[in-house]
Amino acid sequence: MLAIADLPGWLVTGVVLALGLTLGSFLNVVIHRLPRGESLIRPGSRCPHCGKRIRAYDNLPLLSFALLRGRARCCGARISVRYPLIELIGALLCWAIFRILIESEGAQVALTRAALLFALYSALGLGLVAAAFIDLEHMFLPDEITLGGSLLGFASAGYRLEVGWRESLFGAALGFLMIWLPFDVGYRALRGHSGMGLGDAKLTMLAGAWFGWVGAVFTLLAGAVQGTVVAITLLLVRGKLEEPEAVRRERAERLEQIQNAPESERARLLLEHEQDPLAKEPEPGIGKARIAFGPFLAVALLEYMLFGRFVLEGTFL
Repeated sequence: MLAIADLPGWLVTGVVLALGLTLGSFLNVVIHRLPRGESLIRPGSRCPHCGKRIRAYDNLPLLSFALLRGRARCCGARISVRYPLIELIGALLCWAIFRILIESEGAQVALTRAALLFALYSALGLGLVAAAFIDLEHMFLPDEITLGGSLLGFASAGYRLEVGWRESLFGAALGFLMIWLPFDVGYRALRGHSGMGLGDAKLTMLAGAWFGWVGAVFTLLAGAVQGTVVAITLLLVRGKLEEPEAVRRERAERLEQIQNAPESERARLLLEHEQDPLAKEPEPGIGKARIAFGPFLAVALLEYMLFGRFVLEGTFL
């Protein structure tokens, strides 16, 4: 049976990096379209500024951004540096997954198993990257990623080395309850509103589905520590924590839609708006500030995915 060791190292590395760049390019589509409820497939790539279709030769990962000097060919608008950044993250993440998780199984691992494991871990890792950037911009975590990722964790439990199905189920339940009970049920009883969104609970559920209760606990604790450090740093540098511009714009658009809606629809739309935790502008004060927690959970989960096994085995250092 063909194994990884039977293939030239340069070929495997080249394929992994090329896949990572290509998938990173697709992540840009996911991050832009998924929060807007748009299809990820149709239409093809279009300029977000003027809406014109982007030619294939202007859509090459990293290379097109460099050749175009960061400006769209169609209208000359500046291309966000986020696009090449995510493409680079996709390439580096896929390379790290292969080197750390796949090669650790041994050079004689069957090529079919290596390819399936690479696909599973890449789906998780790239999904977390998309979730982090969406939450940074829109302050919500899509169910397509959190619930879909949890189902993939359940489905692949037992095939991967970390957990079996029982550990996966228990870890997912614990991961969800760790946030839902204190920060939604408990906080709502004390303050009248939720302290954290259910998207965060679903993300820790995803961590448990993939890596059991240890992975869920690590994700929550490491995410909290890293989030606190970043929040304090931003407060020291900027003096305040601001909502993303997209959140303020979407709130204004919803209010305008409610005002322009027919009388028969206005009450329903207003009720839906008031149930949204982002419906009201945050009150003044550090304790009232909002910060997206999902990116820190996603980073912590990526850290556990790549290095958790070695930390638990005592072989990391």
